Amino acid sequence: MASDREARIDALLDKQDIAECLARFSRGMDRFDRDIYLSAFWDDAQMAAGPFVGSAADCWDWAVPMHEAGQIVTHHALLQTTIDLDGDFAHSETYYQFVGRNRDESLWIAGGRYIDRLERRGGAWKIALRTNVIEWGCLPPPMPIPFADVPDIAVNGVSSRSKQDPSYQRPLVNRRAVQCP
Repeated sequence: MASDREARIDALLDKQDIAECLARFSRGMDRFDRDIYLSAFWDDAQMAAGPFVGSAADCWDWAVPMHEAGQIVTHHALLQTTIDLDGDFAHSETYYQFVGRNRDESLWIAGGRYIDRLERRGGAWKIALRTNVIEWGCLPPPMPIPFADVPDIAVNGVSSRSKQDPSYQRPLVNRRAVQCP
């Protein structure tokens, strides 16, 4: 009984490490943080994303200028993930939604699945192969950003595709005055 529990805990820890690896891809891309993005992939990893097929580093070099030219902000939101473990190998399927606020204020929304083969090397899980299956897309009508007119809304920071983004602030503090509407 104890060994079954230990095996389940080991599997849970592996799956958590894999989930954090998958999240690094999205955070790195959305914050334009190359180091975080590349930390999700082995140096010899391959990717197939839209018209791109090649290394993770080359995908960065292709995708970032495209997103910089096209969007003000992007969200690569990860949804449910299934992970099949097999020793030092794993296969995962992660549903995603991509949302981009385009430079012309229009919105681009797409969805699909990241299908990954991951490998554990030296105790670390990273993506060895990624296939991006894009399944739908749309351009919904834009709306104003909620609460953009609040006078001190930006005091705690504003969204940035850099390390100026509030998510990098350590320790995170509130600089806005306490107000109860």
